[in-house]
Amino acid sequence: MNKKEIAEIRKQFKPENAVISNICGCYVDAEKEKKLTFRQAFLSLSEEEVFKYCDIFRRTLSGTFGKNLWNMEFPLEQEQPEGTQEFLLKLRDSALAEDDLLEGFYDKVIESYVYPENYLILLIDATYDIPGKASDNLEMFDASDNVYHFLLCSICPVNLSKGGLCYNPVSNAIEERVRDWVVEIPVKGFLFPAMTDRDTDIHSAVYFSKKPEELQEEFIETVLGCPLPMSAAGQRETFNTLLADTLGDQCGYEVVKNIHEELNEMLDEHDRMEELEPLMLEKQDIRRLMEQGGAPEESLECFEETFDAVSGEQSSLLATNIANPKKFSIQTPDVVVTVNPERADLVETRLIDGKQCLLITVDDHIEVNGVNVRTLPRQGSEE
Repeated sequence: MNKKEIAEIRKQFKPENAVISNICGCYVDAEKEKKLTFRQAFLSLSEEEVFKYCDIFRRTLSGTFGKNLWNMEFPLEQEQPEGTQEFLLKLRDSALAEDDLLEGFYDKVIESYVYPENYLILLIDATYDIPGKASDNLEMFDASDNVYHFLLCSICPVNLSKGGLCYNPVSNAIEERVRDWVVEIPVKGFLFPAMTDRDTDIHSAVYFSKKPEELQEEFIETVLGCPLPMSAAGQRETFNTLLADTLGDQCGYEVVKNIHEELNEMLDEHDRMEELEPLMLEKQDIRRLMEQGGAPEESLECFEETFDAVSGEQSSLLATNIANPKKFSIQTPDVVVTVNPERADLVETRLIDGKQCLLITVDDHIEVNGVNVRTLPRQGSEE
């Protein structure tokens, strides 16, 4: 799925759209025991409940691909009998009406999901009539081409509200506030099946994690049966290692700066083109990027072997995970310098009195802890 298709599904989670038929839930305590299970027709809920649930479901499909959302393809073995994809298909086709399937699903989550406190598993059955599109690309809501039948799972922490004082309008007094258990925004979830090219794709799912670095490998493998994707931090570390190992002694400031400038230009161009798919860098894209950044040809002779050794099974890297167009930083053990990426030319390395130094060009304005300080007079100028 791409960001436009995700946005299309998110828009359906509104009370007036009525795409959700059934909602099921399982409340699990810190001891991994089921304290409550329920199943209910979604439209039988109160307006306030529907509104709050829809907010949870929208948040389960929020964030950016490669950081919070991942397209997951099922391995062939998981599409065979007894595989995870077959189980999820049975669960979807049952419209969440079979208790054995629901209990089996809850057990899979509880067995593999690592969380030390209470949480709520939510599962919805939904159907979306995908509108057809006219030749001018406008949606025709009375001409549905496909029916997209899907499940959405959301896992929400349940925490005790904070203690304190509150105003009681009944007694007209300030009293101790009653603490209760509050369902918070989701931290994990998935959409199955995916919607690709505005059609059902039973070979894929979309996984959500609020915290990009906490993907939970066992949960993904047990519930979805898909290999763990590389996290945003993992991709960034892989790219940095690839640069260092490939360039070796030639890994100087100017080359690394040029490579990141080239990468930022690629991201700017990608945004200007309004591409729906994220910018992925394959092996040859990264080699070309290093060439354009000024990497010596002799350093690139063993690039392919280095890439295969460093990246492992990860054949491509998400550009937004390895570059930050809004930040350019230089670090030493004791000093951190943050520069506007568009003005990275203000910093250079220089050998002064036999010591490697960073030289920063400054204008007449310098602040130290918020205090404007005077700069040294330029050579030839008067005090």
